Amino acid sequence: MTRALVTGASGTIGSALCDKLREQQWEVFIWDRKQVPINDYYKMENFIKLTRPDVLFHLAYSPDPNQSWFVNYEWSSELAWITKILNIKFILASTNLVFKNSTQGPYTRESIPDADQGYGFEKRKTEERVLFQNPASIIARLGWQIRKQVGTNNMIDFFKRKIQSEGIIRASTKWLPACSFLEDTSSKLIELATVFPPGIFMLDSNECWNLYEIAVALNEEFSFGWKIEATDDYVFDSRMIDERIKMISLKERLPQLNQTS
Repeated sequence: MTRALVTGASGTIGSALCDKLREQQWEVFIWDRKQVPINDYYKMENFIKLTRPDVLFHLAYSPDPNQSWFVNYEWSSELAWITKILNIKFILASTNLVFKNSTQGPYTRESIPDADQGYGFEKRKTEERVLFQNPASIIARLGWQIRKQVGTNNMIDFFKRKIQSEGIIRASTKWLPACSFLEDTSSKLIELATVFPPGIFMLDSNECWNLYEIAVALNEEFSFGWKIEATDDYVFDSRMIDERIKMISLKERLPQLNQTS
Protein backbone atom coordinates (compact mmCIF):
# COMPACT_ATOMS: atom_id res chain seq x y z
CA MET A 1 0.00 0.00 0.00
CA THR A 2 1.30 3.44 -0.96
CA ARG A 3 1.87 5.69 2.05
CA ALA A 4 1.25 9.43 2.24
CA LEU A 5 2.10 11.95 4.92
CA VAL A 6 -0.05 15.10 4.77
CA THR A 7 0.46 18.45 6.45
CA GLY A 8 -2.51 20.80 6.68
CA ALA A 9 -4.82 17.78 6.65
CA SER A 10 -7.65 19.64 8.39
CA GLY A 11 -7.67 22.48 5.88
CA THR A 12 -9.78 23.00 2.78
CA ILE A 13 -7.52 21.14 0.38
CA GLY A 14 -5.94 18.81 2.92
CA SER A 15 -9.19 17.27 4.10
CA ALA A 16 -10.36 16.66 0.53
CA LEU A 17 -6.99 15.21 -0.43
CA CYS A 18 -6.99 12.79 2.52
CA ASP A 19 -10.47 11.59 1.54
CA LYS A 20 -9.34 11.05 -2.04
CA LEU A 21 -6.17 9.24 -0.98
CA ARG A 22 -8.14 6.85 1.20
CA GLU A 23 -10.62 6.24 -1.64
CA GLN A 24 -7.64 5.17 -3.73
CA GLN A 25 -6.41 2.83 -0.99
CA TRP A 26 -3.48 4.91 0.19
CA GLU A 27 -2.34 4.66 3.80
CA VAL A 28 -2.58 8.20 5.14
CA PHE A 29 -0.62 9.74 8.02
CA ILE A 30 -1.46 13.15 9.41
CA TRP A 31 1.07 15.67 10.67
CA ASP A 32 -0.18 16.94 14.03
CA ARG A 33 1.92 19.94 15.04
CA LYS A 34 0.95 19.42 18.68
CA GLN A 35 2.65 16.03 18.55
CA VAL A 36 5.45 16.84 16.12
CA PRO A 37 6.66 20.42 16.60
CA ILE A 38 7.92 22.12 13.47
CA ASN A 39 10.70 23.98 15.27
CA ASP A 40 12.59 20.79 16.13
CA TYR A 41 14.44 19.41 13.12
CA TYR A 42 15.30 16.03 14.67
CA LYS A 43 11.75 15.34 15.81
CA MET A 44 10.54 16.15 12.32
CA GLU A 45 13.10 13.91 10.69
CA ASN A 46 12.40 11.07 13.12
CA PHE A 47 8.65 11.35 12.53
CA ILE A 48 9.12 11.11 8.79
CA LYS A 49 11.43 8.13 9.23
CA LEU A 50 8.83 6.50 11.48
CA THR A 51 5.91 6.95 9.08
CA ARG A 52 8.02 6.05 6.03
CA PRO A 53 5.83 7.84 3.46
CA ASP A 54 6.28 7.38 -0.26
CA VAL A 55 5.00 10.94 -0.71
CA LEU A 56 4.85 13.95 1.59
CA PHE A 57 2.08 16.37 0.60
CA HIS A 58 2.85 19.73 2.19
CA LEU A 59 -0.38 21.74 2.23
CA ALA A 60 -0.12 23.54 5.56
CA TYR A 61 0.22 27.30 5.76
CA SER A 62 -0.38 30.07 8.25
CA PRO A 63 -2.26 33.33 7.58
CA ASP A 64 -1.02 34.71 10.92
CA PRO A 65 1.59 37.41 10.13
CA ASN A 66 3.32 36.67 13.42
CA GLN A 67 4.20 33.13 12.37
CA SER A 68 3.53 32.94 8.64
CA TRP A 69 7.17 33.22 7.53
CA PHE A 70 8.26 30.46 9.84
CA VAL A 71 5.37 28.15 8.87
CA ASN A 72 5.23 28.96 5.17
CA TYR A 73 8.95 29.32 4.45
CA GLU A 74 11.16 27.82 7.16
CA TRP A 75 9.12 24.65 7.69
CA SER A 76 8.81 24.06 3.95
CA SER A 77 12.56 24.43 3.61
CA GLU A 78 13.24 21.82 6.29
CA LEU A 79 10.73 19.37 4.82
CA ALA A 80 12.24 19.76 1.37
CA TRP A 81 15.67 18.92 2.76
CA ILE A 82 14.48 15.96 4.83
CA THR A 83 12.61 14.44 1.91
CA LYS A 84 15.69 14.86 -0.24
CA ILE A 85 18.02 13.01 2.11
CA LEU A 86 15.41 10.30 2.75
CA ASN A 87 14.52 9.98 -0.95
CA ILE A 88 10.82 10.76 -0.44
CA LYS A 89 8.74 12.52 -3.07
CA PHE A 90 7.84 16.04 -1.94
CA ILE A 91 4.74 17.90 -3.15
CA LEU A 92 4.34 21.56 -2.18
CA ALA A 93 1.00 23.29 -2.61
CA SER A 94 1.58 26.84 -3.80
CA THR A 95 -0.67 29.52 -5.26
CA ASN A 96 -1.30 31.75 -8.25
CA LEU A 97 -0.74 34.61 -5.80
CA VAL A 98 3.00 34.29 -6.49
CA PHE A 99 2.06 36.73 -9.27
CA LYS A 100 1.07 40.16 -7.97
CA ASN A 101 -2.42 41.38 -8.77
CA SER A 102 -1.18 44.15 -11.03
CA THR A 103 0.29 41.52 -13.35
CA GLN A 104 -2.43 40.31 -15.68
CA GLY A 105 -2.77 36.68 -16.70
CA PRO A 106 -3.32 34.18 -17.95
CA TYR A 107 -0.02 33.00 -16.51
CA THR A 108 1.99 30.35 -18.31
CA ARG A 109 5.08 28.27 -17.63
CA GLU A 110 7.13 31.20 -18.89
CA SER A 111 5.55 33.74 -16.51
CA ILE A 112 7.95 34.95 -13.82
CA PRO A 113 6.53 35.22 -10.27
CA ASP A 114 6.74 38.78 -9.05
CA ALA A 115 4.71 39.08 -5.84
CA ASP A 116 6.59 41.50 -3.60
CA GLN A 117 4.58 41.52 -0.39
CA GLY A 118 2.29 39.48 1.84
CA TYR A 119 1.32 35.85 1.38
CA GLY A 120 2.15 35.80 -2.33
CA PHE A 121 5.70 37.00 -1.65
CA GLU A 122 6.18 34.35 1.04
CA LYS A 123 4.98 31.60 -1.30
CA ARG A 124 7.20 32.87 -4.11
CA LYS A 125 10.25 32.76 -1.87
CA THR A 126 9.13 29.37 -0.53
CA GLU A 127 9.03 27.94 -4.05
CA GLU A 128 12.56 29.16 -4.66
CA ARG A 129 13.83 27.76 -1.36
CA VAL A 130 12.15 24.38 -1.79
CA LEU A 131 13.67 23.88 -5.24
CA PHE A 132 17.07 24.87 -3.85
CA GLN A 133 16.79 22.38 -0.99
CA ASN A 134 15.25 19.60 -3.05
CA PRO A 135 15.39 20.02 -6.85
CA ALA A 136 13.28 16.86 -7.24
CA SER A 137 10.28 18.57 -5.61
CA ILE A 138 6.94 19.06 -7.32
CA ILE A 139 5.26 22.44 -6.83
CA ALA A 140 1.55 22.75 -7.60
CA ARG A 141 0.26 26.29 -8.01
CA LEU A 142 -3.44 26.33 -7.16
CA GLY A 143 -6.24 28.80 -7.68
CA TRP A 144 -9.51 29.42 -5.85
CA GLN A 145 -11.13 26.16 -4.80
CA ILE A 146 -14.84 25.36 -5.25
CA ARG A 147 -16.75 22.94 -3.03
CA LYS A 148 -20.43 22.84 -2.14
CA GLN A 149 -19.84 22.18 1.54
CA VAL A 150 -19.75 25.31 3.68
CA GLY A 151 -17.01 26.01 6.17
CA THR A 152 -14.19 25.06 3.86
CA ASN A 153 -12.95 28.55 2.94
CA ASN A 154 -13.74 28.15 -0.74
CA MET A 155 -15.47 30.23 -3.40
CA ILE A 156 -18.99 29.24 -2.35
CA ASP A 157 -18.21 30.25 1.24
CA PHE A 158 -17.09 33.63 -0.10
CA PHE A 159 -20.36 34.11 -1.97
CA LYS A 160 -22.43 33.02 1.04
CA ARG A 161 -20.65 35.55 3.25
CA LYS A 162 -21.54 38.24 0.72
CA ILE A 163 -25.20 37.21 0.87
CA GLN A 164 -25.16 37.21 4.67
CA SER A 165 -23.47 40.60 4.98
CA GLU A 166 -24.91 42.46 1.98
CA GLY A 167 -27.90 40.45 0.78
CA ILE A 168 -26.46 40.37 -2.74
CA ILE A 169 -23.42 39.12 -4.63
CA ARG A 170 -21.78 41.76 -6.81
CA ALA A 171 -19.49 39.88 -9.18
CA SER A 172 -17.27 41.44 -11.79
CA THR A 173 -17.53 40.48 -15.45
CA LYS A 174 -13.93 41.67 -15.79
CA TRP A 175 -12.48 39.24 -13.24
CA LEU A 176 -11.37 35.88 -14.61
CA PRO A 177 -10.24 33.89 -11.56
CA ALA A 178 -8.03 30.83 -11.51
CA CYS A 179 -10.30 28.21 -9.94
CA SER A 180 -11.12 24.50 -9.83
CA PHE A 181 -13.45 22.15 -8.04
CA LEU A 182 -11.74 20.78 -4.97
CA GLU A 183 -12.19 17.12 -5.88
CA ASP A 184 -10.48 17.74 -9.23
CA THR A 185 -7.58 19.48 -7.52
CA SER A 186 -7.20 16.57 -5.09
CA SER A 187 -7.18 14.01 -7.90
CA LYS A 188 -4.60 15.99 -9.83
CA LEU A 189 -2.31 16.34 -6.79
CA ILE A 190 -2.26 12.56 -6.51
CA GLU A 191 -1.57 12.25 -10.20
CA LEU A 192 1.30 14.72 -9.89
CA ALA A 193 2.74 12.59 -7.08
CA THR A 194 2.53 9.35 -9.01
CA VAL A 195 2.99 10.17 -12.69
CA PHE A 196 4.65 13.54 -13.23
CA PRO A 197 8.35 14.47 -13.08
CA PRO A 198 9.74 17.17 -10.77
CA GLY A 199 8.88 20.74 -11.59
CA ILE A 200 6.35 23.54 -11.20
CA PHE A 201 2.81 22.88 -12.40
CA MET A 202 -0.30 25.08 -12.54
CA LEU A 203 -3.74 23.63 -11.81
CA ASP A 204 -6.64 25.67 -13.15
CA SER A 205 -10.00 24.62 -14.63
CA ASN A 206 -11.14 28.05 -15.79
CA GLU A 207 -10.69 28.42 -19.51
CA CYS A 208 -12.57 31.64 -20.18
CA TRP A 209 -15.28 32.49 -17.64
CA ASN A 210 -15.61 35.55 -15.44
CA LEU A 211 -16.66 35.63 -11.81
CA TYR A 212 -20.21 36.75 -12.61
CA GLU A 213 -20.75 33.82 -15.00
CA ILE A 214 -19.33 31.38 -12.46
CA ALA A 215 -21.52 32.77 -9.65
CA VAL A 216 -24.65 32.47 -11.81
CA ALA A 217 -23.73 28.91 -12.83
CA LEU A 218 -23.13 27.85 -9.21
CA ASN A 219 -26.41 29.45 -8.18
CA GLU A 220 -28.31 27.48 -10.81
CA GLU A 221 -26.43 24.20 -10.29
CA PHE A 222 -27.00 24.08 -6.54
CA SER A 223 -30.26 26.09 -6.33
CA PHE A 224 -28.86 28.52 -3.77
CA GLY A 225 -31.36 31.27 -4.52
CA TRP A 226 -28.70 33.98 -4.51
CA LYS A 227 -29.30 37.48 -5.80
CA ILE A 228 -26.43 38.30 -8.16
CA GLU A 229 -25.53 41.57 -9.82
CA ALA A 230 -22.96 42.01 -12.60
CA THR A 231 -20.33 44.72 -12.14
CA ASP A 232 -17.19 45.76 -13.97
CA ASP A 233 -15.39 47.37 -11.04
CA TYR A 234 -12.59 44.82 -10.71
CA VAL A 235 -10.44 44.04 -13.74
CA PHE A 236 -8.13 41.08 -13.24
CA ASP A 237 -7.19 37.90 -15.06
CA SER A 238 -5.52 35.41 -12.71
CA ARG A 239 -5.99 32.28 -14.83
CA MET A 240 -3.14 29.83 -15.28
CA ILE A 241 -2.41 27.80 -18.41
CA ASP A 242 -0.34 24.64 -18.26
CA GLU A 243 -0.66 22.38 -21.30
CA ARG A 244 0.87 19.46 -19.39
CA ILE A 245 -2.03 19.40 -16.91
CA LYS A 246 -5.41 18.21 -18.15
CA MET A 247 -7.76 19.60 -15.54
CA ILE A 248 -11.46 18.90 -15.86
CA SER A 249 -13.02 22.04 -17.34
CA LEU A 250 -15.39 24.13 -15.24
CA LYS A 251 -18.09 23.60 -17.88
CA GLU A 252 -18.06 19.87 -17.15
CA ARG A 253 -18.88 20.60 -13.50
CA LEU A 254 -21.19 23.50 -14.33
CA PRO A 255 -23.05 22.73 -17.58
CA GLN A 256 -24.67 26.18 -17.45
CA LEU A 257 -21.33 27.62 -18.52
CA ASN A 258 -21.73 25.95 -21.92
CA GLN A 259 -24.31 28.63 -22.67
CA THR A 260 -21.78 31.40 -22.11
CA SER A 261 -18.62 29.93 -23.67
